[in-house]
Amino acid sequence: MDTSTRPKSGTSFFKTCFNGVNALSGVGILSIPYALSQGGWLSVLIFTTIAVICFYTGILLQRCIDSNSLVKTYPDIGELAFGRKGRIVVAIFMYLELYLVAIDFMILEGDNLEKLFPSVNFHVAGLKIGGKQGFVLIFSLLVLPTTWFRSLNALAYVSVGGILASIILIASVAWVGAFDGVGFHEKGVLLNWAGVPTAMSLYSFCFSGHAVFPMIYTGMSNRKMFPTVLLLCFIICTLGYGLMGVIGYLMYGESLKSQVTLNLPTRNVSSSIAIYTTLINPFTKFALLVTPIAEAIEDSLHVGKNKAVSLSVRTALVVSTTIVALVVPYFAYAVALTGSLLSGTATMLLPCACYLKIRSRTCRRLGFEQVVCVGIIIVGVGIVVVGTYSSLKQIIQSL
Repeated sequence: MDTSTRPKSGTSFFKTCFNGVNALSGVGILSIPYALSQGGWLSVLIFTTIAVICFYTGILLQRCIDSNSLVKTYPDIGELAFGRKGRIVVAIFMYLELYLVAIDFMILEGDNLEKLFPSVNFHVAGLKIGGKQGFVLIFSLLVLPTTWFRSLNALAYVSVGGILASIILIASVAWVGAFDGVGFHEKGVLLNWAGVPTAMSLYSFCFSGHAVFPMIYTGMSNRKMFPTVLLLCFIICTLGYGLMGVIGYLMYGESLKSQVTLNLPTRNVSSSIAIYTTLINPFTKFALLVTPIAEAIEDSLHVGKNKAVSLSVRTALVVSTTIVALVVPYFAYAVALTGSLLSGTATMLLPCACYLKIRSRTCRRLGFEQVVCVGIIIVGVGIVVVGTYSSLKQIIQSL
């Protein structure tokens, strides 16, 4: 009997759907309206295309796992395809993506806390620290102890908080537009070529759950249902992201800021709910982003059992993310860089490259699927090159 279809103890269909939606729904929902304002209404076609591509590459990861019973993780797939070098490349992009998302969380906290408390400044040892920078430092101090725990379960990546926060956030922003006097009167533009690279990068960031997909798939009780689960997850998240984008763009048009919460009127209950909901997620997920990186560093140094070294590694990671967040305090640009350079690589280039390599061992004939994979690689390279150049240029210009 095929191991991919044999029922086993594991996660049920609906629980897997829930985990999958949680894996895809994240802080990207805050920047979707800004992405739409950058690219214009026609960029929705790019958004939809990226969603379809990422769904398909998620299926490719499943097929790579099915090809060998020893393969369970994304780095395993890289090693199966390209040997030790393949594992290292996949791991580097995975861990770099997690690292940059951790930085994005820091910037997000600083932005939204400053929105809630705009007149706050901090004085430490005679130094005056701006509100946003001070909030980033406070967040890093509060979240630091959570990174010291070594028993964090990887499944907490897909914690229940993510999906609930997304639903509450969309509802709160829609409420502001409908009932708090903002309205949905902005027409926007049809297409803005100059903003397409940024929009493309931010859209890619929204569908970067591929590091989690192998874990979700191998944990299913009935693996043959994975394509259906993945399709449902992508439909739900695409509709959720799309709804938030359209609502935000109709509300604020070209004046949209990097996070839609920063546009919301202050002192409204619905605005406060949206912002506080935004603030909760980083506290629950930050340690879960940093832990896999810390464990990889500890394993490479062979110091996993040394508690003092382990604490030092995790503290150093928090300190380094804090420094980067203070130096590059522009959420949209940081997210765009994550989306173009890392998410684009992990969600488009690597799944197709690994699948083509593994498939070539059993089938040397060039078929439709291989042509599609090559096409996705070409699109992925375009997003990585153009998006990364655009993001770095914006970051450098704004420093």
